[in-house]
Amino acid sequence: MTRVILGAGASAALHKACDLASKLTQAGCEVRTILTPNAARLVAPQLFEALTGQPAQVDEFAAERRGAMDHIELSAWGQALIVAPATADVLARLALGLAGDLLGTVALAFAPERPRFVAPAMNPRMLAAAPIARHLATLVSDGWRVLEPASGAMACGDVGPGRLPEPADILAELKRLGLA
Repeated sequence: MTRVILGAGASAALHKACDLASKLTQAGCEVRTILTPNAARLVAPQLFEALTGQPAQVDEFAAERRGAMDHIELSAWGQALIVAPATADVLARLALGLAGDLLGTVALAFAPERPRFVAPAMNPRMLAAAPIARHLATLVSDGWRVLEPASGAMACGDVGPGRLPEPADILAELKRLGLA
């Protein structure tokens, strides 16, 4: 049973992250979710806990936390790290190694020899922006795998690449790699 850390940024695609958490759990994975603070404003961590039966976290220093080492414990626990949706902000912070939230600290502490994935999800113009290309190139050079965004209608009304891949497609990729 693969232990998966699912990181989720604030995006209209969060509903797909919920579906992904459910599908991973149904496939036999143990899934613990880390939401960025803004993602937790859109979807409660308790929803991910209900879907996975595992803890979901937002703030490493929240009152209910045991201590200040959750990022080390989580990074040691996980066998794969998937950030979906990976927003423009999350991609930038991961590429620059910023550790201002729990997702950033876990990503920095996560062993680079273990599989790490980002699944970008953003407006097509944002996805085409030069900084995003630089951040994705940096992540790839650092050993991250990019799950290519799908094309289609976006929540903003635009059409093009930038949709979070379907959860079934992400699960299929993990199965292809023997992780699910």
